[in-house]
This record gives sequence, structure tokens and C-alpha cells, in this order.
Amino acid sequence: MQPGWAELLRGGNAARSAVVGGSLVLHALNTFIVATILPSVVRDIGGLRWFAWSTVLYIVASLLGGGLCARLLRAAGGRGAYRVALTAFVLGSAACALAPSMPALLAGRAVQGLGAGTLSALGFTMVRTLFPPALWPRALSVASIAWGAATLLGPATGGVFAEFGAWRAAFWGVAAVAPLLLALVETALPRRLPTPSAPRTALPVGNLLLLGGSVLAVSAGSMSAEVAVTGACLAAALGGFAWFARREARGGARLFPDGATRPGAPLAATYAAMILLLAGTTPEIFVPYFLQTLHGLRPLHAGYVSALMSMGWTLAAVGAASVTSAAARAALIAGPAVLAAGLAALALRMPHPGASLADLVVIAPALLAVGGGIGMTWPHLGARVFGFASEADRDLAGASITMVVMVGNAAGAALGGMVTGLAGLSVPGGAAGAESAASWLFGGFMVAPLLAALAIRRLPDATRRAAAQ
Repeated sequence: MQPGWAELLRGGNAARSAVVGGSLVLHALNTFIVATILPSVVRDIGGLRWFAWSTVLYIVASLLGGGLCARLLRAAGGRGAYRVALTAFVLGSAACALAPSMPALLAGRAVQGLGAGTLSALGFTMVRTLFPPALWPRALSVASIAWGAATLLGPATGGVFAEFGAWRAAFWGVAAVAPLLLALVETALPRRLPTPSAPRTALPVGNLLLLGGSVLAVSAGSMSAEVAVTGACLAAALGGFAWFARREARGGARLFPDGATRPGAPLAATYAAMILLLAGTTPEIFVPYFLQTLHGLRPLHAGYVSALMSMGWTLAAVGAASVTSAAARAALIAGPAVLAAGLAALALRMPHPGASLADLVVIAPALLAVGGGIGMTWPHLGARVFGFASEADRDLAGASITMVVMVGNAAGAALGGMVTGLAGLSVPGGAAGAESAASWLFGGFMVAPLLAALAIRRLPDATRRAAAQ
């Protein structure tokens, strides 16, 4: 009999759940606030062509934080790791608040992302450290609940700051949340938390650089309107990803558990599905801009409409975490189809300029569907990562979920910047550019969940092979 949700609130599990959720709340809250205020930032200090870079640099820096998490835990312990991560987050937030130009803001976002990535990795790593296997799906859903809480608070907070032209104060606001999380960690984290074993290999600096550089290559392609330049950058990125996969498969210093990049391995299929589903949700970063530019919504309203995607993710993940094994398999199959259907609806209605209620009646449920599609699969894919990884790779397995989140989001955001740039988001810009960009963005990204469905269909065989080994 599976333990119920009440188990997460019994005894020491309540405090442990608070730590896991708190790690993700700050990251999620920051994500929604920045997404809501970014159009106001661009209007104030310029840099529309760098719009996607705010997300890309933040996520690439988060990759570095996630990669360093296991070693930081070993060197500083649980509390020390949280102190370092929160300090980086506060410094980056302050730099963003003081930024006189978009390049300066991007530098701050990179530092902010370093702290946020470490926090996210800590949250996922704590799931396997603090909870028994039977509670892993529910504990992983705490992350979705955290995103749900941020869905309610983030757009409202960012929207209020944007309405009054005080976007800089929004960054000071998220920085002020960090001391509250630190106080929670200091009081709630178990005093006798096991110290992680020393990493078996050296820090995979080369692999980290390859992964981050490949994402940045895609983003560099989005800065040019020349198809040849964009194609060259995309080719360089694909080559970098392939080189990264080969280095990981050879063993030695790795970012991911053994088998993560080996064709036919259970982990490879699981990670592929996760990355593709995440990439399919990344057009969300452009939704507030499209809603304000094409549909005349105020920043506060645009923020809440765009947050429906994350709300759908939260509701679906919480429901999916409680289902039986047979129902979990059905959810894994249905999820990509639901996500693709949501993107199709957005491709049809988002490009229509004008403040039409009929458009919003389609756009709102479509965003819920995009989030619901990944939400119903996420707890079960995350549990499979823990189940397929060997005991020797337990620390890598926990941190790897954050790495996958960062790779999927960063690659999707970078590719979204490339697609919208070629479609005319900044040139000719305005409503015409936004209309073309929205059509190509949502229509093109339908491919990602369809490919994820193919990867998921390989999981039953992979599961049987893993069980037989």
C-alpha cells in the first residue's frame, strides 16, 4: 500500500518537505516575477533583441550551480551549501536591480542563476536523501506545489511593480525572500544529516563548458537575421551536444549517472523525454510579451494568464503522483499529446491581434493544457531517474534532475529566441513582428512533445531490461 500525502507532514517529514519546497519556491517566484516585468525592463533600458538571453544566461549559470551542488554539499554540508547558494542569489538580484543597461542586467541574471541552480539541485537532492523510495513521487511533487504557490504570488508581485514602473524594486523584493529561506533551513534541516560521500571523479569542467557553450551557441544564432549564420550556430550547438554525450558515455568525470547518454539505456530514454517536454513549455517566456503587444493586456493580467501554464503543471503533477502504476503509464502516454494540443491552440489564436475575449477563451485553456501535459508525466519520469540510477550514482541522480530542467529550459529558450528572431520579433518588431513570431514559435515547438512521446514509448522495454539486470 502506497503511503499517503499525510506521510509528508508527519514527524520530521514536515520540516523536510518545507526545505524541499522552499528551495524551489524562491527559484519559481523569481521566474514568474522576472517574466512579468521583463517587457517593462525592455521598454525602460532597451534590449528587445536580448529578450531571450535573460532566460538563457540565467539557466546556463544554473547549470553550473547544479553541477557544483554535490561537491558543495560535500565541502560545506547542507546548511553551508544553502548559505553559499543564497548569497549568490542575493548578489545577482542586487546587480539586476542596479543595472543601467541590458548587458549589465544580463550579468546580474547570470550570478542570480548560479545561486538559483544550486538551490534547485539542493532541493531535488534532498528528496532522495531525506525520504524513503515510496515517498519519492510525492516528495518530487512538492516541487510542483512550490511552483503552484509561486504561480499565485509571482505574477501579482511582478505585475504590481510593472504597473508602477518600479521593476527594479521587484529584484530587491525577491532578494528579500532569501533570508526567510535561510532561516527555514537553519531551523528545519536535520542536525545529523548524512554527509555525502566524496565524488568518485573530478569536477567535469569540460562537460559543463560543453553543455553551457552549446546552449549559448543557439542563443548566438538568435542574434542574427541571416539564415546562414543561424544555421552555422545551430550546427555548432548540435556538435557540442554530441561531443558532450560522447564524453559522458566514456565515464570518468560525469554530470549524469551512468547510462544517461547511452542509446537504448533506460536513463537515456527518460532524460530525452524530460528534456523534450521541458523544451515544449519554454515558449511561455514570450507569452507575457505577446499578450501585452498583441492583445492589449496590462502587465498584471498578462502575468496571470501566462502563469496558467505552471498552474496546469502543478495541478496535474499533484494528481498524477497518487495514481496506480497502470494509470501512471497511461499518464506518461497522454502527457505529450495534451501538451502538443495546447501548443496547437496557441499557434492558432495567439497571433491574432486585438483585445478579443474569444481569443483569451482559447489561450487560457491552451496554457493550462501545456502545463498539464508535462505535469502528468513529471513525477513518474523523475521517479524513474532515481530507480534506474545505480546506488553509486545517487548524488548525481538527484542533481541530474535539476540539470535536465536547466538543459531543457535553456535549450528551449535559446531555440525560441532563434525562431522568434528569424520570424521578425525585433525586426520589423511591433505588432507585426510579434504576430509572425507567435505563429512560428508555437507551431514549430509542437515537434518537441511529439518526439518526447516516442522516447516515452521506449520506457516499458527499458524498464524490463533494467529489472532483469
